[in-house]
Amino acid sequence: MLVLVLTLAGGAALLAVLVHQRAIDISPVWNPWAPLAVADPPNLLTRYKLARLDRDPAECMAVLAGATVRFTPVPDRDAGNGCGLTNAVRIEATSAQVGAPFMLACRSAVSLAMWETHGLQPAARRHFGKPVARIEHYGSYACRNVYGGEGDRRSQHATADALDVAAFVLDGGHRVRVRDGWSDKGADAAFLREAHGQACRFFDAVLGPDYNAAHRDHFHLDRGSYRACR
Repeated sequence: MLVLVLTLAGGAALLAVLVHQRAIDISPVWNPWAPLAVADPPNLLTRYKLARLDRDPAECMAVLAGATVRFTPVPDRDAGNGCGLTNAVRIEATSAQVGAPFMLACRSAVSLAMWETHGLQPAARRHFGKPVARIEHYGSYACRNVYGGEGDRRSQHATADALDVAAFVLDGGHRVRVRDGWSDKGADAAFLREAHGQACRFFDAVLGPDYNAAHRDHFHLDRGSYRACR
């Protein structure tokens, strides 16, 4: 077993040297050391590259700058008691209008852009033949605990790593609300369920109406320390 581990480690190190020295050519999409590009089709390296942005604020901002997102960086803020902003942005629009601007940590903003590009908008076109023009949300940053309880742990909202999405308005005006459409039998439900499932590819926790009553009217999307798709 030890021999196998050492062999794999040696092979990975050799590959890294060859790639960095341009002795072999690997497409950036499949190069684990190449920056993430939001427009590139997701693959087995996507989650690794997303996780790498947690440790590299400058790279995260560069990746977000290449996405269809209108944003402004906001200063870091330590609000105390586990709340605050680090490497966060104020989002004014994405591939859709968003109503009131909201703040997200850069890593979560990149996940949002990936979801919209490769999950949400393709799902809207499949089910309705038109894109999402506006996303309606309940906000992102809030210094609070999970469910607002005093004895609970801090929510991912407390660090702007979560966004609550309530509805989608399609080009042409059709409005798909999570609360009303989730249990429908038609295109609205099919679209919402696909959008929810696709979000799980890019966020760490995605919670919806099937999770509990508190999420009956929205999708909770976050980047955090645990994985859940419910």
